[in-house]
Amino acid sequence: MDLFENLRMAWRTIRGHRLRSTLTTLGVVIGIGSVIALVTLGASLQGAIIADVAAGPSNGGAAGPPKMTVGSQLQSADGGSGEGGGGLAVFTEYDIQQLQGTEGVETVVPQGSVSLSSVTYSGQPVAKSAMTATTPAYFSQTGAGNFSAGGPFSPGEQEVVLNEAAATMFKQNVSVGDSITVTRSGGERINATVLGILEGSSSSSEFGSSDDSLPPEIYGPTDPFYQTQLVSPATGENQRVYSQLTVVAVDHDQIDPVSKRVTDYFTADSDAQRLLPSSHGVSVQVVDESVRQMQSLVSTFTSVVTGIAVISLIVGAIGIANIMLVSVTERTREIGIMKAVGFQNRDILQMFLVEAVILGLAGSVFGIIVGVLAGYGTTAFLALPFIFPIEWAGIAVAVGMLVGVVAGLYPAWNGARIDPIEALRYE
Repeated sequence: MDLFENLRMAWRTIRGHRLRSTLTTLGVVIGIGSVIALVTLGASLQGAIIADVAAGPSNGGAAGPPKMTVGSQLQSADGGSGEGGGGLAVFTEYDIQQLQGTEGVETVVPQGSVSLSSVTYSGQPVAKSAMTATTPAYFSQTGAGNFSAGGPFSPGEQEVVLNEAAATMFKQNVSVGDSITVTRSGGERINATVLGILEGSSSSSEFGSSDDSLPPEIYGPTDPFYQTQLVSPATGENQRVYSQLTVVAVDHDQIDPVSKRVTDYFTADSDAQRLLPSSHGVSVQVVDESVRQMQSLVSTFTSVVTGIAVISLIVGAIGIANIMLVSVTERTREIGIMKAVGFQNRDILQMFLVEAVILGLAGSVFGIIVGVLAGYGTTAFLALPFIFPIEWAGIAVAVGMLVGVVAGLYPAWNGARIDPIEALRYE
């Protein structure tokens, strides 16, 4: 008997017992629907976390671009990281070039501290101990914050960027286009034009803080403000050395392998490793580590709850097995007639298996629809982005068919074993 004939006979049997067939597939519908809804909710939660990370602190996000901070810190006696002693300027321009060429790295942003004695605006000097020297990429690649006015400075120009706390620390607020005078600790004075005002601090804090508590921050290009230099062990040339680097990966999925490559570089033949005293080491810290822990927690929670929902699938499989056993009993005489006219055991086995698979497949299809609708409603209620992992639709169909095969195998085998003589006598 061909497959088409099996399908026709199975469909006729299912249609002849509509209510029973509907109740039989209900367990599969509930099981598949629950799994799809929970997986959709988990994917949507992770999508919301990733979007929050990508938004950055200035837009209400958590950590901004996929980045890590590289700095130096004092090592404890047992080889671990100790407190204090960090921030040594040992990262050379050679190190930056090597990191820039590392696989998975999008950019490297250096940061150095310039010692100051004061900052003067409109004839009013204000004591300020330091400013940050960096590159224009700092503002776009490190989640520094949005500009409330103006934009980043240009390399090699006497230009600066202030945050709002710095712009308002004088009697008269500083505006874009104004000039301020930066006085180094050695007495050198540099006149600079204010190119931009940041909405908040550009510190690399993981979750930021309220604007009311932000300290005044001034940012300028490394040239002409930053002059700290050492001889590069790799090149033998005088190069600028920085106390901190921000390494930005191409995307969040690359953050772990990039972090390992950066760590491997600094534990090998880097300038920083040679310049650091033996009591210090290089620290590579992934800024969005807490966000990734949240993602892991969401994944674990989704897996556990989805596992509980699989119980409904087991109930559905038992329902299919039960109804197929009843069907075999009801159709005992029909089976006898079929065997009497030439049907083989494999034909009977195939007929009942096809019927069970159809029930499982129908349950999985309707379960997908129910699960998607439930997931959409839940994400809409929780104000989450709706993300449906499409691969789970294929998984659900495969599971539904598998449930049908497993649940229908014994009843089908039982029906195929019926003796035709005894079947014809069955009343």
